[in-house]
Formats: sequence, structure tokens, C-alpha cells
Amino acid sequence: MCSERPWKTAGRPRSGSAFEFGVAHNRRVVMRDGTVKTHGTFDDPASLCFEGPIDPEVAVLAARTPDGQPLGAIVNFACHPTHHGGTKELSAGYPGVLANEMKARGWPVTLFLNGPCGNMHHNDPADHGRTLTKEQIGAKLAEDAAAIIKDMKFRGQARLWSASDTIDLPFRKYSKEEIAGTIRGAQRFVDPAAYDRGMDALIRKIEARKVQKAQVQVLGIDEIALAGIPAEYFVELGLKIKELGRPAHALVVSHANGMVGYVPHAGAFIRGGYETTFTGSSKLAPQAGDMLADCAISLVRKGAGT
Repeated sequence: MCSERPWKTAGRPRSGSAFEFGVAHNRRVVMRDGTVKTHGTFDDPASLCFEGPIDPEVAVLAARTPDGQPLGAIVNFACHPTHHGGTKELSAGYPGVLANEMKARGWPVTLFLNGPCGNMHHNDPADHGRTLTKEQIGAKLAEDAAAIIKDMKFRGQARLWSASDTIDLPFRKYSKEEIAGTIRGAQRFVDPAAYDRGMDALIRKIEARKVQKAQVQVLGIDEIALAGIPAEYFVELGLKIKELGRPAHALVVSHANGMVGYVPHAGAFIRGGYETTFTGSSKLAPQAGDMLADCAISLVRKGAGT
């Protein structure tokens, strides 16, 4: 369903974007045997190349009062916020640093919307797995956002529109090797036994549900279309939405309106890696990613009037 209405408010909205290549990296490294190692590095002589691209776009939507006082901003960028992964700290990570940095620059509220970050990470495989700190990343993105806002020409009103659909995603047709974690390219992180402990419940769930329902929602502000995907979505699929959503300026928001787990692009299943290894967080068929993308593209184009 789609809806729209003109927006007339005391706030004056505007959007803009720039490109940042120094923060996020594709964490999937293709090995010479044709498999992928997630969080591999090129220190390994068996490494061959990155599997895919990054999404370097830093997109900003901002609103201010008619007399120019900042009200708030939305920042969209694709990168895992996992500096404290596996530890006991509770942290807002680099998005929290970004919000604080923006507040210091006069923007009282900043909402961070993560992009298609399923295979994006701040660890750089080309630099021994090194990473910028969350403080460095938050400051860098705030610097990008501030530069974007500086060049904005704000509007007095905007057209708001929305569209959504719920689709049925197929579960994977799993094999004995996938259940056991022995299929070529499987990569089990942390405690391998944790995969085995949850396998019976996962199979019962798949057999009972038959399909995984997923809501795709698009929120539009004039030419900007925020496509919400309920998954840890791969960047290749997010770029597909951005490219084929034209002439709308499509942006992708992952982890939105639920979570169906990792959704890699179809080709990733040939090489394997952590994100495709069969478990509760990776259980959908290879075509699920394109099904979500095609739904989002259709909604974006419909809402944008194309």
C-alpha cells in the first residue's frame, strides 16, 4: 500500500550525500581454493581478493527551523558497529560517538540508520585487520555529515510518502553437511557446539513455518526513499536497490521492522563464509536477497511515481 501527503511544518528539511572510503571494508576475502574467509586478511598467502564492493555513501537528511536553528539529522551509512563484539561492555559504538559529535556541532538529535552492512566491517583485511576506533569513526562520519549540511539548501516543504509490502521468503533446502557444518566453505565462529545445540529447534521451526514472512517498508521525503529491510543485508543487494530505484534517490536501512538474519547475495552461497553457514541467523534460501531487493525497488518506483 502507498500513501502520501504534502509536508508543511516549522522545520525546513534537506538532504545530501558524500562518499567515505576510509571506514568500512568488505570483510569477505576470497581464497585461492574458491572459498571465502569472513574476516580474512591479506597476510594469509592463500588470500586472493575481496569478494565484493563497499557502499561508500554517507547520506544525510536534516531539518532546521525557518530562522536556521538546527532541529535534527538522520545519517545513513553501511558498517557493522561492533567494536565491543564478544566483550561485556555496553556501548553505543561509533553511532553513539557520531551523535555526540553532531550535538557538539549544534545538532541536538542525530538518528543513525545503518545501511546494508551484512558484509561490511571496520576491520581492514588489506591492513592486517586493523581498524579505526569507534571514536575515530564517529568523528569522521560527523565531519562528513557537517560538510554535507554546510552545502545544503533547505526547503520550506516536502512531499511525504510511504509504501510497504510483506513477502514470503523461502527457507534453505539444507543438507546433512550443512546441518553438521561440514559443507564446503562453512565457517563457524565462536563455539561450534552452539550451532549444534540450536539445530534441532531450527529445523522444527523451518518445517512448521514453511516460509519466513518479511516486511519491506519504504518511507519517502521528496526524491529520497528510505528502503527498510529486516535483515543483515549484503551490500551488493543494497547497491542493487540504489541503482534500480532511480530516478528516486534510494537509501537502504538494514535491521528494520524485524530481523530474518543474514541475507547474502546469491553468489555468496557458492563460496561460503560465516554469513552463509547454516544456523538460526542464516537460514534463508539464496534467492531471498533478490526477492527483498525486487520488492523494495518496486515500492520505491511506485512511491516515486515512476
